[in-house]
Amino acid sequence: MSSIHWPVALVCILAGVHSSWAWSNTHPSPDQALILQQERERALQEQVLPAAPDVRLPRQADVLVDYPASEAPCFAIHELRMVGELAERFRWALAAADAVGRCLGAQGVNLAMKRVQNALIAQGYVTTRVLVTPQDLKPGVLTLTLIPGRIQSIRFAEPASWRARWSNALPARPGDVLNLRDIEQALENFKRVPTADADIQIEPAGADGKSDLVIAWKETLPIRLSLSLDDGGSEATGRYQGSATLSLDNLLTVNDLFYYSQGKDLFQHDPLGSKSRSLHYSLPLGYWQLGLTLNDYRYHQTIAGANEKYLYRGDSENSQLNLSRVVFRSQAHKTTLSLRAYQRKSRNFVEDTEIRLQHRQTAGWELGLNQRSYLGDATLDAGLNWRRGTAMLGALPAPEEETGSGGSRPSVVAADLSYNQPLKIGAQKLRINSQWRGQWSKGALVPQDRFVIGGRYTVRGFDGDLSLSSERGWLWRNELSWAMGPSGQELYLGLDLGRVSGAASALLIGRQLAGGAVGMRGSLFKRLSYDMFTAWPIQKPAGFQTGAASGFSLNIQL
Repeated sequence: MSSIHWPVALVCILAGVHSSWAWSNTHPSPDQALILQQERERALQEQVLPAAPDVRLPRQADVLVDYPASEAPCFAIHELRMVGELAERFRWALAAADAVGRCLGAQGVNLAMKRVQNALIAQGYVTTRVLVTPQDLKPGVLTLTLIPGRIQSIRFAEPASWRARWSNALPARPGDVLNLRDIEQALENFKRVPTADADIQIEPAGADGKSDLVIAWKETLPIRLSLSLDDGGSEATGRYQGSATLSLDNLLTVNDLFYYSQGKDLFQHDPLGSKSRSLHYSLPLGYWQLGLTLNDYRYHQTIAGANEKYLYRGDSENSQLNLSRVVFRSQAHKTTLSLRAYQRKSRNFVEDTEIRLQHRQTAGWELGLNQRSYLGDATLDAGLNWRRGTAMLGALPAPEEETGSGGSRPSVVAADLSYNQPLKIGAQKLRINSQWRGQWSKGALVPQDRFVIGGRYTVRGFDGDLSLSSERGWLWRNELSWAMGPSGQELYLGLDLGRVSGAASALLIGRQLAGGAVGMRGSLFKRLSYDMFTAWPIQKPAGFQTGAASGFSLNIQL
């Protein structure tokens, strides 16, 4: 202890004690910088890695009428059978015929065959055929013959680029039964790369039931450089934040994505401020997707001592490995299962003296289930995740474990729901977007694992320097937007509500926030995108201090 000044040591001790339960209800804590950065990293991924367009190829089924009321001659059908190659695999389609117990003539038999055919088409088997061969119906048995439609070859349309690869994008192989769901997945894997586009045509191959898949693939310059500026940082570490992001699309020619981003505060006087770096790589493997994301963040701010201010520094590193698989998809639904492994490290210093009580190193895994459903023009997304901390990768006990106010092995259940509905009133195009997000944990959580509300990324109307956080909570964000003609600009109104609960909420000055927002966003000259808004609190606890909640973000593609 003799190597450091006693005032600095006292600040270190107090900082460590405060971190274990609460800093203040009315002043930002050092943990707030890390929490805000987590939200910024999530927003960066959404910006740099736009969601791949959902591909839903149109059905080609016939529109069928009901069975005729009476036919002459007709035969009473007591059993429906399917024969042919792979008949056992597709026997489920017979239920669509609804022919058992009916008296069918030539028209009815043809209709039963078409109903089974439509059932196959509805499941994506558009080249598999069902036939009725000559047979005696007097015994009451109708037999349908199945001819599976297979893929004979897969090739790129000429001229084909040497950078085009289909092997990891398309789940099917030559010889497999052709299914539209496999083609839809392949198109999504191709189109996930922002600078690439693709189309797949099904061409007859001559042989009975065989088809060729011909892929038309093209790309523009696979290098993207973007610069961004926003005022979403904190007052303590830099309100204005800038970043530069280099994206290399299809880097290894396997429809992969790579980006490196570096950010820092702007207009802040040294040594105060913040710096961040992010690296991401992901690639598709048919219905699977594998991704790796690395982040590090460093910030400097001042904290007040008894007689002077001290320089406070925080360093953090986050890494995560993601593996996901589309386990079901149809014309109207898509279900994805995901597994994520993560590691987080953070260290804090006062005047270059480490605060041991704030040294954290945690690791764990997260299991997720996501469902997307198309309800006419509307889209409904639902997600359920379970996150569990473990002792792997050198995880350390949390300082809060001594007081029972948190731990390094949390068990957290999170859920989210999103509804997007386009509307048209006359010539006016509107859109409703509603998002709900919640978290539940039985045990106490450290600050970085708690549910947070208050700020542009959660409940708008608050500057984000202060927030409410606890083990459990939910928030509900709502927007009504109006497209301003073909200009690419839209006006929007927002209304948000959030609430926290749990053991940590007993130390808060309140548990609920509500805010409103009005803004405008869009793109100009195809390269500049922006979002400008002003927001205001509607409900907040007495004594909950917040500054102006207006804000902006700019992004330019070079």
